[in-house]
Amino acid sequence: MKKNLIIIFLFIFLYPAVYNQPNGEVRIWKDTLTIPTYKIHDPDVNPMFFRNQSYQGASRVIYPYPLMDNFSNIKQDKTYTALYLENRYIKLCVLPELGGKLFYATDKTNNYEMFYRQHVIKPSNIGMLGAWISGGIEWCVFHHHRASTFMPVDYKLSENKDGSKTIWIGEIEPRHRMKWTIGLTLFPDKSFIEVNVKMFNRTENENSFLYWANVATHANNDYQIIFPPSVKYATFHAKNSFSHWPVTREEYRGNDYYKNNIDASWWKNHPDPVSFFAFDLKDGFLAGYDHGKKAGTIHVANPHIATGAKLWEWGPGERGSMWDTKVLTDNDGPYAELMTG
Repeated sequence: MKKNLIIIFLFIFLYPAVYNQPNGEVRIWKDTLTIPTYKIHDPDVNPMFFRNQSYQGASRVIYPYPLMDNFSNIKQDKTYTALYLENRYIKLCVLPELGGKLFYATDKTNNYEMFYRQHVIKPSNIGMLGAWISGGIEWCVFHHHRASTFMPVDYKLSENKDGSKTIWIGEIEPRHRMKWTIGLTLFPDKSFIEVNVKMFNRTENENSFLYWANVATHANNDYQIIFPPSVKYATFHAKNSFSHWPVTREEYRGNDYYKNNIDASWWKNHPDPVSFFAFDLKDGFLAGYDHGKKAGTIHVANPHIATGAKLWEWGPGERGSMWDTKVLTDNDGPYAELMTG
């Protein structure tokens, strides 16, 4: 059985601009990228068979993967394989050694970073297998925060008949032996990234799966998250707490703060870490917009397939900002996650 999903990431900008690249062509190439990286010591060669723990509402089954939780404060330059796509509007970089993360995408018309761009690799003990890094787009396949998000994946570079070019990444995951592959495509003279998601159940067994694109964006007091106008309510992970959207009028997750007519669409209005899922999503987009930079990012997909949209943020308060401005980065500041799938 195979499932396909095509999604599109667009740049938002408020003025026309054209930047020349010869014949509007798309370039694709493989190179290296050197990034300061905090060292993780080698994991135990014997995978942990079982640990009676919950991970985001699921059993934390680690086997047959290694547990990567032996962190250090040793920072040193490390050179990674880097895959690049570029046209007259966009330049993007994918790191196959770090789970196929879309590491950055730059709008060449205004130098806006479409996604949260890290200048350091600083893992922390957040993932299913321990090591997890923030920034860019994390491809969450089969299980939320994919188990192999900090591990190498396969890749292939393709040139297409219409002049577009595609970076393919993917793997066969060892737990259920299912396969996923994701293609990122740029077209000549078009200012969007097309993402083609394919998931395969290669086995004779029925297996559950999910898919989320964990899209990190730079956030500040001018940053606003935009659910479709038809979204009137938001909910928490297990649908055990609801609020009006965008202006909250009720307690949310036991927090009376949200009774005070809070405009929850603004990053600055959440003092602590929080999640809001769009309830009963009918329209196929989710966006974030920086009013100060007059630029932003929008995700567009078939709403009958990509049925979810979510805001997650650490928040500007002391407890949350410790994580996204100190634990997970050195100097790249806070971020929000616009998750969709």
